[in-house]
Amino acid sequence: MLRAVFDSIDNIIIIIILLRPDMSIRFARKADCAAIAEIYNHAVLYTAAIWNDQTVDADNRIAWFEARTIAGYPVLVSEEDSVVTGYASFGDWRSFDGFRHTVEHSVYVHPDHQGKGLGRKLLSRLIDEARDCGKHVMVAGIESQNQASLHLHQSLGFVVTAQMPQVGTKFGRWLDLTFMQLQLDERTEPDAIG
Repeated sequence: MLRAVFDSIDNIIIIIILLRPDMSIRFARKADCAAIAEIYNHAVLYTAAIWNDQTVDADNRIAWFEARTIAGYPVLVSEEDSVVTGYASFGDWRSFDGFRHTVEHSVYVHPDHQGKGLGRKLLSRLIDEARDCGKHVMVAGIESQNQASLHLHQSLGFVVTAQMPQVGTKFGRWLDLTFMQLQLDERTEPDAIG
């Protein structure tokens, strides 16, 4: 984008060139799994977004990626200048057949790229993918103090459906869990086949 400041029609005083990095959202490839592991591990080590104490390696994320792919579920990445900056995916909310129309998702952005709207772009695209898969409800399990995530989800139409105090622990403290959900379609009855 080019922006210029004029003092008159004929005289350009300042020219400011604002270059937008090459940013895209695309389906992940196996080669992205090391970058996905790096983003995941940062969340494990420094945030209460993932309630896990153990980091993972690229092989772990490859197995996760392959399981999602086999299940027919997307793994998306955001990319700027050929660098993976975030990822998003969804999977079964519960393994029982009766929950087959409901998915739970994850969205994580590399700390150097937070605050740029990538989480919103990833989640918006993920919602579209869930609709394309015929899903009816998307669930988000969010640590109750994560105001940025709560606001993001609310802005995209998610509503709070449950508060679960002290159901987790990390960093030597109890964690509360907020469940939010988004109804993806207007079906009043599930289809007979799915």
